[in-house]
Amino acid sequence: MTNPDTRSLLKDPDRRAAEVFGVSERSVGTWWRKYKAMGKEALAAPVKSRSGPGELIGAEERAVLFQAMADYTPEQLLIGGPLWTRRLVAELIRMVTGHTMTEQGVGKWLRRHGFAPQRPDRRSYRQGQAKVDAWLGAEYPAIAARAKAEHAVVAWVDQCGLGSDTAPPGRSWAPTGQTPTVKVSGRRFRVNIMSAIASLGSLWFTVFTGKFTAKVFTAFLDRLAHQAGRKVHVIADRHPVHRSKTVRTWLEKNAERIELHLMPGYSPELNPDEILNADIKRNVHAARARSVDDLAREARRFLHRRQHQPGRVQGYFHARHVRYTLE
Repeated sequence: MTNPDTRSLLKDPDRRAAEVFGVSERSVGTWWRKYKAMGKEALAAPVKSRSGPGELIGAEERAVLFQAMADYTPEQLLIGGPLWTRRLVAELIRMVTGHTMTEQGVGKWLRRHGFAPQRPDRRSYRQGQAKVDAWLGAEYPAIAARAKAEHAVVAWVDQCGLGSDTAPPGRSWAPTGQTPTVKVSGRRFRVNIMSAIASLGSLWFTVFTGKFTAKVFTAFLDRLAHQAGRKVHVIADRHPVHRSKTVRTWLEKNAERIELHLMPGYSPELNPDEILNADIKRNVHAARARSVDDLAREARRFLHRRQHQPGRVQGYFHARHVRYTLE
């Protein structure tokens, strides 16, 4: 007796052929229509590519579409959310050209023209693009040029915190439906880290348990200048401590050793030291520490290890958003 699956295949030869040849039923239908219209020679003829001159969407319309995707979000064009998905690109194509494309077709078309699905970067609404442009185009190149002329070091500074209530980094394989567990202390404590890195692979740091104050910052700068052995151009964010009167006074007294430059506000992605912060949080398992001293010791151990791995530190400067620091 023929089973139901076999009977369904006999009734639907396109489906059967698609399964045999590993293609879609739509492709089988296209082949069959070509065969009926022009014979088997039509099946041997090469399929005309839609890239280049024969593409459905011409160069002028493509330029309009790609410029729209660069300048606007779907939200701004009132057709969807904040991200350009295949469905929303298809809607844009329909609006601009009148052509209708499937999501699969849109994906192939975008890849053909150098697009790829990517995780978007986050930006603050309060970031000033004009100030970022000025930093990238004029301010930072001037700092780098002065440092080179003075044979000084350019050091990027930032601070971060590690809390014992932070979830363990990474994931662990386990049977589906059986969430793995990691033993933690259950106590809440925190350590803070201030670090500085230079593009040649140098790393300086301090780990402390109190608040971040002007005294902590100036002590770190003093030690940084001493360990670097020459003048240091420090680049940091616009944290209130960095702009405090105490820090400004200290900088005036130590102008030959340290010069502080503040980056545009709300622009952490421009600081290579942020990548070190992420590296710390990925590799120091704060939740497993049993005490604040234990956590501080683990943080120092990791940072000492990175100090002996200048290649890893240099790699921070090759991330896409901070590569400008090497130009």
